[in-house]
Amino acid sequence: MSRLDGRNANQIRPTQITLGIQSHPEGSVLIETGLTKVICAASIEEKVPPFLRGQGQGWVTAEYNMLPRATHTRTSRERSLSSGRTHEIQRLIGRSLRSVCALDKLGERSIYIDCDVLQADGGTRTASITGAYVALYQALLSLVHEKKLHNVPITEAVAATSVGILDGAPILDLCYEEDFKASVDLNVVMTKSGKFVEVQGTAEEAPFSREMLDNMLDLATEGIKQLHEIQARAISNLLKLHN
Repeated sequence: MSRLDGRNANQIRPTQITLGIQSHPEGSVLIETGLTKVICAASIEEKVPPFLRGQGQGWVTAEYNMLPRATHTRTSRERSLSSGRTHEIQRLIGRSLRSVCALDKLGERSIYIDCDVLQADGGTRTASITGAYVALYQALLSLVHEKKLHNVPITEAVAATSVGILDGAPILDLCYEEDFKASVDLNVVMTKSGKFVEVQGTAEEAPFSREMLDNMLDLATEGIKQLHEIQARAISNLLKLHN
């Protein structure tokens, strides 16, 4: 099928991760996926939430927000309690990162990941997860270089992408217009070893079959493999900077 940007159904959008986009956080990246752009910053605090005190383990959590003109029309800033959508997305990002972080080896410290959407064109939550992983790795690496940790306590990489059904056919990595028109929208979070962290899917029109679900998961798997390669290149560049 013909897509808005000329991609094949099984192609992700051009994606790049730029390291050190901010100078103050212990880890920071800019991830660009098509026209979607997200800054992910990782900050370390030498304390844990009250429910973890005295247990000898750390914590990783996330916050997510959009700039007012990240979207086609201006969205007011969230000045008090987060909206339900924002709260759900930041919980998803936090869960995804904790799934690959050995919290028992982190010590009693917390890492806060701030994901700020500069420009939204679909897939902001999945781009946030993919970029936040690299920012988290960079922050943990700083603890290793400060000799506060022996090694980076991450078990494997984690990344995410979207898949959907448009005009009866499965497609990978939806932009906003495709997402808006899709009859099924699925967000998939997966580790480098091919294990699922989370699958979020909704049929906007008619129910979809198990076969179509399998097709979408196969597409997501191929796309996430490419994202893991992009993450690996960014981390390789990071390690060169520290050597």
